Amino acid sequence: MDVAAPIVPVILSGGSGTRLWPMSTAERPKQMLALTAEQTMLQLTARRAHGERFAAPIVVANARHADMVESQLHEVAAAAQALILEPVGRNTAPAIALAA
Repeated sequence: MDVAAPIVPVILSGGSGTRLWPMSTAERPKQMLALTAEQTMLQLTARRAHGERFAAPIVVANARHADMVESQLHEVAAAAQALILEPVGRNTAPAIALAA
């Protein structure tokens, strides 16, 4: 029987906090907010990418949010296999390339 390798999720958790201002700010961008459920967008994403089909995720985030990312993941019993911290946001394509 062929067993497929687990999927390694890449969670992009950057953001500057400008699109949903004033709820979302540079200190607490939208992915760190509970907008549609009791959990934040980051937590909901981490929970969807959890289970036997998935390896621990790689999370790409702004360096200023590192503690918040780790804390929020811990709250949903998740942990990143790698936390890639960007000193400055550079859009989606560079974040994906870095994670790859």
